Amino acid sequence: MSHEAGEARRTALYDRHVREGAKMVPFAGWEMPIQYTSILEEHAAVRERAGLFDVSHMGEIVLTGPRREEEADRLTTARISDREPGEVQYAVLPNDRGGIVDDILVYKLEDEVLLVVNASNREKDLRWILERCGGRATVTDRSLETSQVAVQGKRARAIFAQVAEPDLLRLSYYHAARGKVAGVPAIVSRTGYTGEYGYEVYVPWAEGPRVWDALLDAGRSEGIAPVGLGARDSLRLEMRYCLYGNDIDETTNPFEAGIGWVVRKKETDFVGKEALAAARKSGARRKLAAFRLGPRDIPRPGYEILHKGRKVGVVTSGGFSPTLRAGIALGYLEDAADEEEGFAVRIRDREAPARRQKGAFVASSVKEEGEEES
Repeated sequence: MSHEAGEARRTALYDRHVREGAKMVPFAGWEMPIQYTSILEEHAAVRERAGLFDVSHMGEIVLTGPRREEEADRLTTARISDREPGEVQYAVLPNDRGGIVDDILVYKLEDEVLLVVNASNREKDLRWILERCGGRATVTDRSLETSQVAVQGKRARAIFAQVAEPDLLRLSYYHAARGKVAGVPAIVSRTGYTGEYGYEVYVPWAEGPRVWDALLDAGRSEGIAPVGLGARDSLRLEMRYCLYGNDIDETTNPFEAGIGWVVRKKETDFVGKEALAAARKSGARRKLAAFRLGPRDIPRPGYEILHKGRKVGVVTSGGFSPTLRAGIALGYLEDAADEEEGFAVRIRDREAPARRQKGAFVASSVKEEGEEES
Protein backbone atom coordinates (compact mmCIF):
# COMPACT_ATOMS: atom_id res chain seq x y z
CA MET A 1 0.00 0.00 0.00
CA SER A 2 1.07 3.58 -0.44
CA HIS A 3 1.44 5.69 2.70
CA GLU A 4 3.88 8.21 4.03
CA ALA A 5 3.60 10.29 7.19
CA GLY A 6 0.94 12.96 6.72
CA GLU A 7 -0.35 11.47 3.46
CA ALA A 8 -3.63 9.67 2.91
CA ARG A 9 -3.31 5.92 2.47
CA ARG A 10 -4.26 4.22 -0.77
CA THR A 11 -6.05 0.90 -0.92
CA ALA A 12 -4.80 -1.91 -3.13
CA LEU A 13 -7.54 -0.89 -5.58
CA TYR A 14 -6.33 2.68 -6.11
CA ASP A 15 -5.14 2.00 -9.66
CA ARG A 16 -8.50 0.39 -10.51
CA HIS A 17 -10.33 3.50 -9.33
CA VAL A 18 -8.13 5.77 -11.43
CA ARG A 19 -8.58 3.47 -14.44
CA GLU A 20 -12.36 3.72 -14.06
CA GLY A 21 -12.15 7.53 -14.00
CA ALA A 22 -12.94 8.02 -10.32
CA LYS A 23 -12.67 11.37 -8.61
CA MET A 24 -10.48 10.66 -5.57
CA VAL A 25 -10.88 12.50 -2.27
CA PRO A 26 -9.38 12.21 1.22
CA PHE A 27 -11.66 10.30 3.61
CA ALA A 28 -10.85 9.01 7.11
CA GLY A 29 -7.13 9.03 6.35
CA TRP A 30 -7.55 7.31 2.98
CA GLU A 31 -7.66 8.45 -0.63
CA MET A 32 -11.00 7.08 -1.79
CA PRO A 33 -13.29 7.39 -4.82
CA ILE A 34 -16.18 9.81 -4.23
CA GLN A 35 -17.75 9.01 -7.63
CA TYR A 36 -16.87 7.51 -11.02
CA THR A 37 -19.63 8.93 -13.22
CA SER A 38 -22.24 10.61 -11.02
CA ILE A 39 -23.78 9.91 -7.63
CA LEU A 40 -27.23 9.63 -9.20
CA GLU A 41 -26.10 7.05 -11.78
CA GLU A 42 -24.19 4.97 -9.24
CA HIS A 43 -27.05 5.11 -6.74
CA ALA A 44 -29.51 3.94 -9.41
CA ALA A 45 -27.17 1.12 -10.46
CA VAL A 46 -27.26 -0.35 -6.94
CA ARG A 47 -31.03 0.02 -6.50
CA GLU A 48 -31.83 -1.37 -9.97
CA ARG A 49 -28.94 -3.71 -10.85
CA ALA A 50 -25.67 -3.96 -8.89
CA GLY A 51 -22.83 -1.86 -7.59
CA LEU A 52 -19.23 -2.70 -6.69
CA PHE A 53 -17.62 -1.02 -3.69
CA ASP A 54 -14.06 -0.77 -2.39
CA VAL A 55 -14.45 -0.76 1.40
CA SER A 56 -10.85 -1.69 2.17
CA HIS A 57 -10.53 1.40 4.37
CA MET A 58 -12.74 -0.27 7.00
CA GLY A 59 -10.91 -1.78 9.96
CA GLU A 60 -10.62 -5.47 10.81
CA ILE A 61 -9.66 -6.33 14.40
CA VAL A 62 -9.44 -10.00 15.36
CA LEU A 63 -9.78 -11.68 18.77
CA THR A 64 -8.23 -15.13 19.17
CA GLY A 65 -7.61 -17.51 22.05
CA PRO A 66 -9.88 -19.70 24.20
CA ARG A 67 -11.64 -16.69 25.81
CA ARG A 68 -12.22 -14.74 22.57
CA GLU A 69 -16.01 -15.13 22.59
CA GLU A 70 -16.28 -14.27 26.27
CA GLU A 71 -14.27 -11.11 25.59
CA ALA A 72 -16.36 -10.18 22.56
CA ASP A 73 -19.46 -10.51 24.73
CA ARG A 74 -17.86 -8.30 27.39
CA LEU A 75 -16.56 -5.60 25.04
CA THR A 76 -19.59 -5.24 22.76
CA THR A 77 -23.38 -5.26 22.99
CA ALA A 78 -23.41 -8.45 20.91
CA ARG A 79 -23.99 -11.86 22.47
CA ILE A 80 -22.13 -14.38 20.39
CA SER A 81 -20.98 -17.01 22.88
CA ASP A 82 -24.28 -18.87 22.51
CA ARG A 83 -24.46 -18.39 18.75
CA GLU A 84 -23.32 -20.75 16.02
CA PRO A 85 -20.06 -20.19 14.13
CA GLY A 86 -20.76 -18.18 11.01
CA GLU A 87 -23.26 -15.82 12.59
CA VAL A 88 -22.73 -12.06 12.32
CA GLN A 89 -24.24 -9.40 14.57
CA TYR A 90 -24.49 -5.63 14.21
CA ALA A 91 -23.47 -4.17 17.58
CA VAL A 92 -21.75 -1.26 19.25
CA LEU A 93 -18.67 -0.82 21.38
CA PRO A 94 -20.24 1.01 24.35
CA ASN A 95 -18.41 3.25 26.79
CA ASP A 96 -19.03 3.24 30.55
CA ARG A 97 -21.73 5.91 30.13
CA GLY A 98 -23.61 3.87 27.54
CA GLY A 99 -22.36 6.06 24.67
CA ILE A 100 -21.27 4.59 21.36
CA VAL A 101 -17.50 4.27 20.86
CA ASP A 102 -18.24 2.77 17.43
CA ASP A 103 -20.87 0.76 15.59
CA ILE A 104 -19.41 -2.49 14.30
CA LEU A 105 -20.04 -5.95 12.87
CA VAL A 106 -19.11 -8.92 15.05
CA TYR A 107 -18.31 -12.14 13.17
CA LYS A 108 -18.26 -15.41 15.09
CA LEU A 109 -15.96 -17.67 13.09
CA GLU A 110 -14.74 -21.17 13.95
CA ASP A 111 -11.35 -20.03 15.25
CA GLU A 112 -11.63 -16.28 15.83
CA VAL A 113 -13.93 -13.34 16.37
CA LEU A 114 -13.69 -10.65 13.69
CA LEU A 115 -14.70 -7.09 14.57
CA VAL A 116 -15.24 -4.86 11.54
CA VAL A 117 -14.98 -1.22 12.60
CA ASN A 118 -15.33 2.18 10.94
CA ALA A 119 -12.23 3.50 9.16
CA SER A 120 -12.20 6.77 11.09
CA ASN A 121 -12.37 4.93 14.43
CA ARG A 122 -9.90 2.09 13.80
CA GLU A 123 -7.01 3.38 15.88
CA LYS A 124 -9.32 4.60 18.68
CA ASP A 125 -11.16 1.27 18.74
CA LEU A 126 -7.92 -0.71 18.82
CA ARG A 127 -6.63 1.26 21.81
CA TRP A 128 -9.99 0.95 23.53
CA ILE A 129 -10.08 -2.83 23.05
CA LEU A 130 -6.45 -3.36 24.11
CA GLU A 131 -6.95 -1.32 27.29
CA ARG A 132 -9.98 -3.39 28.32
CA CYS A 133 -9.03 -6.82 27.06
CA GLY A 134 -6.18 -7.15 29.54
CA GLY A 135 -4.55 -10.15 27.90
CA ARG A 136 -7.65 -12.33 28.15
CA ALA A 137 -7.67 -12.64 24.36
CA THR A 138 -5.07 -11.96 21.71
CA VAL A 139 -5.96 -8.81 19.76
CA THR A 140 -4.64 -8.42 16.22
CA ASP A 141 -5.22 -5.51 13.87
CA ARG A 142 -5.47 -6.90 10.33
CA SER A 143 -6.83 -3.70 8.80
CA LEU A 144 -3.75 -2.88 6.75
CA GLU A 145 -3.38 -6.40 5.41
CA THR A 146 -7.01 -6.88 4.35
CA SER A 147 -8.82 -5.77 1.21
CA GLN A 148 -12.60 -5.62 1.38
CA VAL A 149 -14.86 -5.56 -1.67
CA ALA A 150 -18.67 -5.47 -1.62
CA VAL A 151 -21.16 -6.25 -4.35
CA GLN A 152 -24.69 -5.02 -3.64
CA GLY A 153 -27.92 -4.95 -5.60
CA LYS A 154 -30.66 -7.08 -7.09
CA ARG A 155 -28.22 -8.72 -9.54
CA ALA A 156 -25.52 -9.27 -6.90
CA ARG A 157 -26.28 -12.96 -6.45
CA ALA A 158 -26.15 -13.69 -10.17
CA ILE A 159 -22.83 -11.87 -10.44
CA PHE A 160 -21.35 -13.48 -7.33
CA ALA A 161 -22.34 -16.93 -8.57
CA GLN A 162 -19.94 -16.56 -11.51
CA VAL A 163 -16.84 -16.10 -9.34
CA ALA A 164 -17.55 -17.73 -5.96
CA GLU A 165 -17.61 -21.32 -4.74
CA PRO A 166 -21.18 -22.68 -4.80
CA ASP A 167 -21.38 -23.16 -1.02
CA LEU A 168 -21.03 -19.40 -0.49
CA LEU A 169 -24.27 -18.83 -2.39
CA ARG A 170 -26.15 -20.66 0.36
CA LEU A 171 -25.20 -18.08 2.99
CA SER A 172 -28.17 -16.66 4.89
CA TYR A 173 -28.55 -12.99 5.72
CA TYR A 174 -26.06 -11.92 8.40
CA HIS A 175 -24.02 -15.10 8.12
CA ALA A 176 -20.42 -15.58 7.01
CA ALA A 177 -18.17 -18.39 5.84
CA ARG A 178 -14.74 -19.03 4.46
CA GLY A 179 -14.40 -20.03 0.83
CA LYS A 180 -12.85 -18.97 -2.43
CA VAL A 181 -13.82 -16.00 -4.58
CA ALA A 182 -12.07 -15.73 -7.96
CA GLY A 183 -9.82 -18.51 -6.66
CA VAL A 184 -8.74 -16.41 -3.67
CA PRO A 185 -9.26 -17.67 -0.08
CA ALA A 186 -11.76 -15.26 1.49
CA ILE A 187 -14.17 -14.58 4.30
CA VAL A 188 -17.56 -13.81 2.77
CA SER A 189 -20.64 -12.43 4.51
CA ARG A 190 -24.20 -11.67 3.45
CA THR A 191 -24.02 -8.15 4.84
CA GLY A 192 -23.84 -4.59 3.57
CA TYR A 193 -25.03 -1.06 4.30
CA THR A 194 -27.08 -0.21 1.22
CA GLY A 195 -30.40 -1.92 1.92
CA GLU A 196 -29.87 -4.25 -1.03
CA TYR A 197 -29.05 -7.96 -1.27
CA GLY A 198 -25.30 -8.41 -1.36
CA TYR A 199 -22.01 -9.82 -0.22
CA GLU A 200 -18.92 -8.43 1.50
CA VAL A 201 -15.63 -10.17 0.69
CA TYR A 202 -12.46 -10.04 2.83
CA VAL A 203 -9.22 -11.15 1.18
CA PRO A 204 -5.49 -10.59 1.68
CA TRP A 205 -4.47 -7.05 0.74
CA ALA A 206 -2.73 -7.84 -2.55
CA GLU A 207 -5.61 -10.03 -3.77
CA GLY A 208 -8.14 -7.17 -3.69
CA PRO A 209 -7.60 -6.20 -7.35
CA ARG A 210 -8.06 -9.80 -8.51
CA VAL A 211 -11.42 -10.08 -6.76
CA TRP A 212 -12.46 -6.59 -7.92
CA ASP A 213 -11.61 -7.40 -11.55
CA ALA A 214 -13.43 -10.74 -11.41
CA LEU A 215 -16.63 -9.23 -10.00
CA LEU A 216 -16.52 -6.29 -12.40
CA ASP A 217 -15.99 -8.56 -15.41
CA ALA A 218 -18.74 -10.94 -14.26
CA GLY A 219 -21.10 -8.04 -13.74
CA ARG A 220 -20.65 -6.22 -17.04
CA SER A 221 -23.54 -8.03 -18.67
CA GLU A 222 -25.67 -7.46 -15.54
CA GLY A 223 -25.14 -3.70 -15.59
CA ILE A 224 -22.78 -3.50 -12.61
CA ALA A 225 -21.15 -0.15 -11.85
CA PRO A 226 -18.29 0.79 -9.51
CA VAL A 227 -19.72 2.97 -6.76
CA GLY A 228 -18.02 5.71 -4.75
CA LEU A 229 -18.51 7.25 -1.34
CA GLY A 230 -21.15 9.69 -2.57
CA ALA A 231 -23.71 7.06 -3.55
CA ARG A 232 -22.67 4.91 -0.60
CA ASP A 233 -23.91 7.70 1.68
CA SER A 234 -27.18 8.36 -0.16
CA LEU A 235 -27.93 4.61 -0.19
CA ARG A 236 -27.43 4.25 3.57
CA LEU A 237 -29.40 7.44 4.29
CA GLU A 238 -32.39 6.17 2.31
CA MET A 239 -32.34 3.12 4.57
CA ARG A 240 -32.12 5.36 7.65
CA TYR A 241 -28.89 3.67 8.72
CA CYS A 242 -26.80 5.70 11.16
CA LEU A 243 -23.46 7.26 10.15
CA TYR A 244 -20.86 7.35 12.89
CA GLY A 245 -19.69 10.88 13.62
CA ASN A 246 -22.93 12.36 12.27
CA ASP A 247 -25.84 10.45 13.80
CA ILE A 248 -24.07 8.56 16.58
CA ASP A 249 -20.98 9.13 18.70
CA GLU A 250 -19.76 8.72 22.27
CA THR A 251 -22.43 11.13 23.58
CA THR A 252 -25.37 9.21 22.11
CA ASN A 253 -26.74 5.89 23.34
CA PRO A 254 -28.29 3.18 21.14
CA PHE A 255 -31.83 3.73 22.41
CA GLU A 256 -32.08 7.39 21.42
CA ALA A 257 -30.40 6.57 18.09
CA GLY A 258 -33.15 4.05 17.30
CA ILE A 259 -30.81 1.05 17.42
CA GLY A 260 -31.60 -0.13 20.95
CA TRP A 261 -32.13 -3.63 19.56
CA VAL A 262 -28.33 -4.04 19.32
CA VAL A 263 -28.14 -4.13 23.13
CA ARG A 264 -28.58 -7.85 23.65
CA LYS A 265 -29.74 -9.00 27.06
CA LYS A 266 -26.85 -10.76 28.78
CA GLU A 267 -26.50 -12.28 32.23
CA THR A 268 -22.78 -11.60 32.24
CA ASP A 269 -21.19 -8.19 32.73
CA PHE A 270 -20.20 -6.06 29.76
CA VAL A 271 -18.88 -2.53 29.36
CA GLY A 272 -21.64 0.02 29.90
CA LYS A 273 -24.16 -2.57 31.13
CA GLU A 274 -25.45 -0.50 34.05
CA ALA A 275 -25.64 2.73 32.06
CA LEU A 276 -27.44 1.03 29.19
CA ALA A 277 -29.87 -0.70 31.56
CA ALA A 278 -30.67 2.69 33.13
CA ALA A 279 -31.13 4.27 29.69
CA ARG A 280 -33.43 1.45 28.63
CA LYS A 281 -35.50 1.85 31.81
CA SER A 282 -35.74 5.64 31.78
CA GLY A 283 -36.45 5.94 28.07
CA ALA A 284 -34.75 8.16 25.54
CA ARG A 285 -34.41 11.84 26.49
CA ARG A 286 -34.13 12.63 22.79
CA LYS A 287 -34.91 10.69 19.65
CA LEU A 288 -33.34 10.42 16.23
CA ALA A 289 -36.14 11.28 13.83
CA ALA A 290 -36.42 11.20 10.05
CA PHE A 291 -37.96 13.76 7.71
CA ARG A 292 -38.89 13.97 4.05
CA LEU A 293 -38.80 17.33 2.31
CA GLY A 294 -39.62 18.64 -1.14
CA PRO A 295 -37.73 17.91 -4.36
CA ARG A 296 -35.80 21.20 -4.24
CA ASP A 297 -35.22 21.21 -0.48
CA ILE A 298 -31.83 19.64 0.28
CA PRO A 299 -31.08 19.51 4.01
CA ARG A 300 -27.47 19.40 5.19
CA PRO A 301 -25.93 18.50 8.58
CA GLY A 302 -26.21 21.39 11.00
CA TYR A 303 -29.42 22.84 9.58
CA GLU A 304 -32.04 23.67 12.21
CA ILE A 305 -35.14 21.49 12.61
CA LEU A 306 -38.17 23.57 13.56
CA HIS A 307 -41.53 22.66 15.05
CA LYS A 308 -44.19 25.32 14.59
CA GLY A 309 -41.41 27.87 14.13
CA ARG A 310 -39.40 26.85 17.22
CA LYS A 311 -36.00 25.14 17.00
CA VAL A 312 -36.27 21.57 18.31
CA GLY A 313 -33.14 19.98 16.84
CA VAL A 314 -30.53 19.99 14.07
CA VAL A 315 -29.97 17.80 11.04
CA THR A 316 -27.28 15.17 11.61
CA SER A 317 -27.50 13.53 8.16
CA GLY A 318 -29.21 15.00 5.14
CA GLY A 319 -29.19 15.09 1.39
CA PHE A 320 -31.07 14.27 -1.78
CA SER A 321 -32.75 10.90 -2.20
CA PRO A 322 -32.22 9.76 -5.81
CA THR A 323 -34.97 7.15 -5.39
CA LEU A 324 -37.61 9.50 -3.98
CA ARG A 325 -36.37 12.60 -5.83
CA ALA A 326 -36.74 14.53 -2.58
CA GLY A 327 -34.70 15.87 0.30
CA ILE A 328 -34.36 13.54 3.30
CA ALA A 329 -32.86 14.08 6.73
CA LEU A 330 -32.13 12.62 10.16
CA GLY A 331 -31.83 14.66 13.32
CA TYR A 332 -32.30 14.46 17.08
CA LEU A 333 -35.37 16.02 18.65
CA GLU A 334 -34.90 17.16 22.24
CA ASP A 335 -38.63 17.67 22.54
CA ALA A 336 -41.64 17.55 20.18
CA ALA A 337 -40.35 14.03 19.64
CA ASP A 338 -43.84 12.54 19.57
CA GLU A 339 -45.35 15.15 17.30
CA GLU A 340 -46.29 14.07 13.79
CA GLU A 341 -46.84 17.38 12.03
CA GLY A 342 -45.71 20.99 12.04
CA PHE A 343 -42.02 20.41 11.19
CA ALA A 344 -39.72 22.35 8.89
CA VAL A 345 -35.99 22.56 8.18
CA ARG A 346 -34.38 25.97 7.92
CA ILE A 347 -32.52 26.04 4.60
CA ARG A 348 -30.61 29.30 4.47
CA ASP A 349 -33.26 32.02 5.03
CA ARG A 350 -36.44 30.00 4.52
CA GLU A 351 -38.38 27.27 6.31
CA ALA A 352 -38.82 24.17 4.12
CA PRO A 353 -41.79 22.02 5.20
CA ALA A 354 -40.72 18.56 6.43
CA ARG A 355 -42.93 15.51 6.84
CA ARG A 356 -42.12 13.03 9.61
CA GLN A 357 -40.98 9.65 8.21
CA LYS A 358 -41.64 6.41 10.06
CA GLY A 359 -39.19 3.63 9.21
CA ALA A 360 -36.82 3.59 6.25
CA PHE A 361 -37.34 5.99 3.36
CA VAL A 362 -37.06 3.10 0.86
CA ALA A 363 -38.10 -0.53 1.31
CA SER A 364 -35.25 -2.91 2.09
CA SER A 365 -34.32 -5.73 -0.28
CA VAL A 366 -31.61 -7.37 1.81
CA LYS A 367 -33.32 -10.72 2.36
CA GLU A 368 -34.79 -13.48 0.34
CA GLU A 369 -38.34 -14.48 1.16
CA GLY A 370 -38.50 -16.23 4.53
CA GLU A 371 -35.01 -15.23 5.66
CA GLU A 372 -34.44 -14.10 9.23
CA GLU A 373 -31.61 -11.96 10.65
CA SER A 374 -29.45 -13.53 13.38
